Amino acid sequence: MNARRCATAVRWYLRELTGEAEYDRYCERHRRHHPLAPLPTRREYQALRTLHRETHPQSRCC
Repeated sequence: MNARRCATAVRWYLRELTGEAEYDRYCERHRRHHPLAPLPTRREYQALRTLHRETHPQSRCC
């Protein structure tokens, strides 16, 4: 594996690990389904996500 491919793989992994890629996926989906609606900022997205988690708790077995 050359250095560029390795760096790309590490970058992808870190973005997935930190959740940064999640906002990008949300933006893509938002643009597809609501093309005329304004896109929330990353901070607004995080606030919406936190609110959703608090109002829709999921129980886990582990």
